[in-house]
Amino acid sequence: MTGLIFDIKRFAVHDGPGIRTTVFLKGCPLHCRWCHNPEGQSQTPCISERKVHLDGREYVEEEVTGRWVSGAEVMDEVIRERLVMEESGGGVTFSGGEPLMQAGFLTELLGASRREGLHTTVDTSGYASRSALEAAAPLTDLFLYDLKLIDDAAHRRHTGCSNAMILSNFRWLACQGKTLRVRIPLIRGLTATPENTRAIAGFLLSCGTPLPQIDLLPYHRTGSHKYEKLGIPCHMPPKAAELTAAEVDEIAALFREQGFMVRTGG
Repeated sequence: MTGLIFDIKRFAVHDGPGIRTTVFLKGCPLHCRWCHNPEGQSQTPCISERKVHLDGREYVEEEVTGRWVSGAEVMDEVIRERLVMEESGGGVTFSGGEPLMQAGFLTELLGASRREGLHTTVDTSGYASRSALEAAAPLTDLFLYDLKLIDDAAHRRHTGCSNAMILSNFRWLACQGKTLRVRIPLIRGLTATPENTRAIAGFLLSCGTPLPQIDLLPYHRTGSHKYEKLGIPCHMPPKAAELTAAEVDEIAALFREQGFMVRTGG
């Protein structure tokens, strides 16, 4: 089977425990306003222009983001870092985009990783069919699960999709006893409001599953240049939507008061 990826990142330290190799699968059903990987949204390779300066002259080269690869090709790259991953307690992470959009390819990669004895992590928005999740879950050691907005109308407004399936899938994974690490993007006026953070904490408590960690991810605009490069409109919130360290600490304290272990950044 072949799948579409747009990057493989080695020595990743924010995508699960230890030092990891992260494989980015292309295609995402959500269109979050704050997305910093817009090159991962389309389900086809993206063509853009790259300016190169050489000997005082400027050249324009065509750049293609996204390539079709076989599972064997991906695993050949992944296992090159086996020693580093094993010695650090790391493994392989499948991210995106939304990796569950390529459920068959993802499941093939997860199975191959398990046969190699690697710790497996799936970084997901949770917006996927239950059948895709059922196929991936038995082969996944850890889910990095994004929770953005609890209010469904707000979720639709800022991501283009309802969160009903996301919340339902989270509850299902919790009931299966899967290890879940929640990741929350913090954007002033959108996700980092007292109402939303309290609602997320309440939802997690209602699921009744112990969480190893909550990752609070402060918003930044470092990916904004990618939109112009790809020729697509940028709707990222302004720099004023970035939180101060004190504001992030205040949100972290709210979750800690509810008994959650919290990490900031990533």
